[in-house]
Amino acid sequence: MSNNKKPIYNDEQVEKLASHIKAIIELLGEDPSREGLAKTPQRAAKALIDNTSGYHSDAEQLIKQALFNHEGDEMVIVKDIEFYSLCEHHVLPFYGTISIGYIPDGEIVGLSKLARVVETFARRLQVQERLTSQVCEVVAQNIKNKGVIVVCNAAHMCMKMRGIEKQATTTATMQYCGEFENVELQNQFFNLLNTKN
Repeated sequence: MSNNKKPIYNDEQVEKLASHIKAIIELLGEDPSREGLAKTPQRAAKALIDNTSGYHSDAEQLIKQALFNHEGDEMVIVKDIEFYSLCEHHVLPFYGTISIGYIPDGEIVGLSKLARVVETFARRLQVQERLTSQVCEVVAQNIKNKGVIVVCNAAHMCMKMRGIEKQATTTATMQYCGEFENVELQNQFFNLLNTKN
């Protein structure tokens, strides 16, 4: 898990998941008792629990833990927040970066909380479009702001490993509200994203 804390596993949950994974391995024509696979059901169960840990995190509460008064109204951007998620259609990974911009209206949030919000929604069975809109919505609703914009760029293993098998394909999604309806402000956001540190 990305919070650097050792995950606490529910033994009953791990064993239930592991039994299903063992059955899947058998249905695929493999021997789950052979040396290389003997502990795979438990390892895979724990990996699934890790990769769906966002179901046990409350994005709104994360934001509310770190709100601060702020008089300025200049755009705040946290860019290139990396994430890893699981496609809800094939349970295969998709991964990439999310950039968040907002215009404060008397309030700002601790920057790390925006990354934690991304993690909360990414660590669920997801689609990129929903992930992008969920991040935008929770930021817009829980920080006093004049506008929010979220851009997500991702690569999908369901397109690389199966189906169409196009290796270079990436997907971009965007969600915005408030003053970011203004195209000039969107352009300013994208210009700042392209500025090298």
